[in-house]
Amino acid sequence: MYNFVKRLISIVFTVSVVVALLTLSYRPVTTMRLSPLDPSSYANAHELIIRHVDLDWTVNFDKSTISGTATLHFKLLKQDLTEIFLDVSDINVSSVEAKSSAGEVPLDWDIGGTVENIGSKLTIYLPTKTSGDLTVVITYETSPKASALQWLTPEQTFGKKHPYLFSQCQAIHARSILPCQDTPAVKFTYNATLHHPKDVTGLMSAIKVDSEPGVSKFQQKTPIPSYLLAIVVGALVSKPIGPISAVWAEQEQIEEAAEEFSQTADFIAKAEEICGPYVWERYDLLVMPPSFPFGGMENPCLTFVTPTLLAGDKSLATVVAHEIAHSWTGNLVTNRNFEHFWLNEGFTVFVEGKIVGRLSGNASRDFHALHGLSELSDCIKTQLADTPELTKLVVDLSECGPDDAFSTVPYIKGSTFLRYLEDLLGGPDKFEPFFRAYLNRFKYQSVLTNDFKQMLYEWFREDPKNEVLLERINWDLWLFGEGMPPVIPSYDRTMLEACLAHAALWAENDLDTIRASPLLKQTLVSVQLIEFLAQLLEKKTIVELTAEKIALLGETYGFATTKNAELRFRFVRLYIRARLLGKMDEILAFANSNFRMKFVRPVYKELAGWPQGRPIAIDNYNRVKDQMMTVCAYTVAKDLGISDAA
Repeated sequence: MYNFVKRLISIVFTVSVVVALLTLSYRPVTTMRLSPLDPSSYANAHELIIRHVDLDWTVNFDKSTISGTATLHFKLLKQDLTEIFLDVSDINVSSVEAKSSAGEVPLDWDIGGTVENIGSKLTIYLPTKTSGDLTVVITYETSPKASALQWLTPEQTFGKKHPYLFSQCQAIHARSILPCQDTPAVKFTYNATLHHPKDVTGLMSAIKVDSEPGVSKFQQKTPIPSYLLAIVVGALVSKPIGPISAVWAEQEQIEEAAEEFSQTADFIAKAEEICGPYVWERYDLLVMPPSFPFGGMENPCLTFVTPTLLAGDKSLATVVAHEIAHSWTGNLVTNRNFEHFWLNEGFTVFVEGKIVGRLSGNASRDFHALHGLSELSDCIKTQLADTPELTKLVVDLSECGPDDAFSTVPYIKGSTFLRYLEDLLGGPDKFEPFFRAYLNRFKYQSVLTNDFKQMLYEWFREDPKNEVLLERINWDLWLFGEGMPPVIPSYDRTMLEACLAHAALWAENDLDTIRASPLLKQTLVSVQLIEFLAQLLEKKTIVELTAEKIALLGETYGFATTKNAELRFRFVRLYIRARLLGKMDEILAFANSNFRMKFVRPVYKELAGWPQGRPIAIDNYNRVKDQMMTVCAYTVAKDLGISDAA
């Protein structure tokens, strides 16, 4: 009866929080906001917060699980606390204890409130009303299907000799590898002891402080949100690429990776000019297996990058500039919840563009931005065609999880907004000092859009001349308007015009006219070739889009043989556009060569719209879905219009 009453109180509390939040929210009435600070987290982080975590983990390749303990050190924000709410997902908890000078006291707990694709609530009942600081030790084991973890057999690696484990916790998957307050509103430091097979290497998003065969110890002294917790275990080697940087990869890729990412130190130096001192001590890169679902993941001290960046000519290395920028925008100053994801990604793309501009000139910076707008347009027309509400800069996650809302919108629409503000308020000379001051004021904190807005007004109102300019900013339209950005800045279009000319040539003419065109003698660099194909795909009509025309296109520009994944991605989509069933093997070969969501989701989405291609795509998905991370398999299934259990 006692436990029943406690559970009933817990339910009443949750309902009261939801009702209160719905009453106060500026949004329409919605159905699912799990806590006051974060719609996607059960954590009562308004009452207590985790300040430090001690992990003792054992990696069990035979069972595909991690087992051990998480010791959570809490700071209480409310007096006389009786319950702790934590986020979990498919975690098998065996015990919960409060730790004190007198020893460890067992605590009652239960798990409930499961929401699909979100997780569950672990409620810990405190024996007495508690105030001050609190330490809780949780002993548990992850599920073999933990959404944050990808377990690879030796056959799925380059070396073919050892298994491989890696994590991807963003956005809300840390709850599948430890009970935690899985919200970016909370930041904590951590220490970890990692037990793993002796013949492989363990790494984490922290500094390795000690190691011996089979045991690695780590320390992260800078507070991080839960989504930046990361682990990798595999047959890895490293090579230095800068004063504070090394690249990690399997032996078969290490030389290629070191050459591809040789500009890393230059990127860091330019980022420091823009953002201020780098605080994370190390900046290493790890080249991931093909199943990694993102271009990169900004895990502190150890950025994960997709192998699809290994183009052979450094043409895709700006993704590394993006991840480096996250060391400030996202990792140091963090969105408080993922409805404000643009504060992470839009700001990072903005800094990434500035790094490109400092290294390659403002024309390259502007071309970089224009190419982003092409990708945004493509995303809005394909991935988000049926969900226009997710094209807002600030989204409502009351009825969907962050994975459902993930797109290029916060990246490109967000960075475009910042460029608009910079141009409006006096250019880089005026805006960059404010930007550095913003990062300095909110470092180690989690923020909402209004925090940025308020500081912007405080800073620029010091000069009365800016008052009229500030009044011109339509915040509601930028933040809550659907579709493309309401204002496109005056970018230098020199590099873009060449791409548009080539796209028009191939879209509007027959083969004889194309072969005779002097335009074919004009050289385009890799980033322009990518944009040229993007523009071609944007065309509503393409004259005589046949196998012969696509073959000539591939031969003329080298698309058929390129290692550049961005080019191959767009080239195979022309096969889909032309409904070339005979090219299905090539389409699927690309889709199966990597499981980066940026690439596979549009391919599957477009195959789903092709009556003859859809059943083939579904069959292929069912064959390879176990090689995908959970987030990729789940979203691709949605794109195909099937259950991921199909």
